[in-house]
Amino acid sequence: MTAHEVPQTLMVDGFRARRSFGFGGLSRTATMLAAAVLTADGLIATQMPISLLVTLPVTGAFFALAAARRHGMSALSYYWARFAWKRASRFDATSYRRLLLPHPYALDLPGVGASSTLIKAHDPTSGRAVGVVHDRATGYMTINTLLAPGGSLMAPTGAVQSSLRTWASVLDAMSTDEQVKGASVTIQITPGAGEALGDDVKARKDPGAPKLAKQVIDELVRTTPHATASVAPWMSVTVDPNASVNPPADLAEQVAEALRVVDSLDLSGTGTDIERRATDVDLRRIVRSAYDPEVFNARDREFEELSWSECGPQAADDDWETYAHDGGVSVSWVLREMPRRPIPYSVLLPLLAPGRYQRRITIAYRVLDPMEGEAVLEREISNAHQTAQATAEVKGRAKWSQRADAQRAEKAAAQVAAGAQVVDWTLMVTVTARSTADLPAARQEMTRAVKATRGIRMRPAYGAQAAVFAAGLPIGYSPLVKD
Repeated sequence: MTAHEVPQTLMVDGFRARRSFGFGGLSRTATMLAAAVLTADGLIATQMPISLLVTLPVTGAFFALAAARRHGMSALSYYWARFAWKRASRFDATSYRRLLLPHPYALDLPGVGASSTLIKAHDPTSGRAVGVVHDRATGYMTINTLLAPGGSLMAPTGAVQSSLRTWASVLDAMSTDEQVKGASVTIQITPGAGEALGDDVKARKDPGAPKLAKQVIDELVRTTPHATASVAPWMSVTVDPNASVNPPADLAEQVAEALRVVDSLDLSGTGTDIERRATDVDLRRIVRSAYDPEVFNARDREFEELSWSECGPQAADDDWETYAHDGGVSVSWVLREMPRRPIPYSVLLPLLAPGRYQRRITIAYRVLDPMEGEAVLEREISNAHQTAQATAEVKGRAKWSQRADAQRAEKAAAQVAAGAQVVDWTLMVTVTARSTADLPAARQEMTRAVKATRGIRMRPAYGAQAAVFAAGLPIGYSPLVKD
């Protein structure tokens, strides 16, 4: 579906990246650091003037790197991250070998998932088992809800508008609940063998069916694409059970409190169907099959006896642009920039289309409470106007992009004043290939999907491949959730 096929009432906008005000295109932090460096240069020069021959070129290079942009970030941040990754790689800090780890570290997932553990609990509401991921470092708990794949492309405009409004009310409920720290929605698309469909139809075909019906079914199976895909969506909600008025006394009460908070979020009417709360077996399957896609279709009993650490990889290597693990090699991308124009609600559809490789698309949310959201927007308005004013004083007029940015900030503030919520959010995509030889084709497939969105810009997660890979799994990690 393209933009011109979507009614104007189903176009969305209001996306804006945070910007701080600094000198010469620098951020506020970089400006303060540059001022400190210049002051230090001056103090040193008072005692040793010849030192300026060294300090001034170094300071100039620092200014240039801080002001230049590389892949949507400052060049200074990019090269510093590159240096930090190379240093970590030199000490083998980017490699993971579970068999070589001493006890108790061998019982943990690698990287950002090391502090997580899986708890099998009983949900009194449904009477079923539920898997709760507990972060032992922060005390937060994450509960995952399995959703039924569906769509709204053929739904009436009014129904889609109603779904969008209901989802906005869910975000509003998160903003006023101090115990909800963040949420994410992930859709995992796993390609499967096309022959499986034919085998399933052959086993279920009625020998006594009319000849015409058999011919129609056979024709459908023959013309079906040779690759099918299974779609597995889920929503993760991270809760701080200890943020209540009466903190729970033990772990069992913390789990009960987390379940109560998540049950208070009503997803009915948001355009998706709730299948059930994810069980401990579901979580083991999702995590283990992410590291080894071959086991995705294994039976439940093969996951029941797995420990939480066994769901992770036996070995993994976190490279600058790739993440190699048991059953393949993954490449992760993160959001660089959203379009500044209104976009259709179905803009992510190209990313959700099945391809040759397993793909996970994750949208992470952190809803700011009303007071914090208003403060953030007021600061953004001030920064935008100060940037435009500084440019006008130097060049005689502000850039049109700066004026438009200030207008977007003011429009967002007006929407918040009318009851809207401010949401920190990001988009992450992980593609997993079976071998290194398939990586070029996987990258090309992903690049084409991003271009098909007509406006969304993404970049590889440089030096953070393992972290972004984990952010798409139901293990309780989100880059937006603050400790």
